[in-house]
Amino acid sequence: MPAVPLPDNPFSVLTSVVAPAVLTNASSVLCLGTGNRLARVVDRTRVVTVELAAFQPGSAGYQFHVRQLEHLAVRARLLYRALRVLYSSLGSFAAAALLSLVGSALSFFSLRLAFEAAALIALGIGVFAVSTLVFGCILMVRETRLAVKNLAEEEALARAWRHRHESPPVA
Repeated sequence: MPAVPLPDNPFSVLTSVVAPAVLTNASSVLCLGTGNRLARVVDRTRVVTVELAAFQPGSAGYQFHVRQLEHLAVRARLLYRALRVLYSSLGSFAAAALLSLVGSALSFFSLRLAFEAAALIALGIGVFAVSTLVFGCILMVRETRLAVKNLAEEEALARAWRHRHESPPVA
């Protein structure tokens, strides 16, 4: 088999590394944001747990806080799962970038069979990385929906409390 020639453009090797590198950065940012969201859920869980102690078991406030804790537990599981998936994506994009560089070196040394194997492996890892990135984003959307739902419930409770405790207007 003839050797796979490197193109005349010296940036062609760099181009094969840029996409995985950019996606590695995107995965890193998502991991950082997901970790921060998980920390906020932990903090909120602690606050709700402390607030729960102020209510009598069976009261409306007690039941509301128990529901909040259940929602927070679901959110924490979603975020933990998303974080695991996004870390898989991050590592896979880094591996794909490294394999792209290795493939370029194999091409330079005219090792066609090794180059083709590296290219196929890098492609498979890249497909896995994109798939896990998309799945991680889907998990984040699900968690965000729960967060917004919890916020709406808290706002409705606060509005009801204000309505019950407002003084009637003086005529």
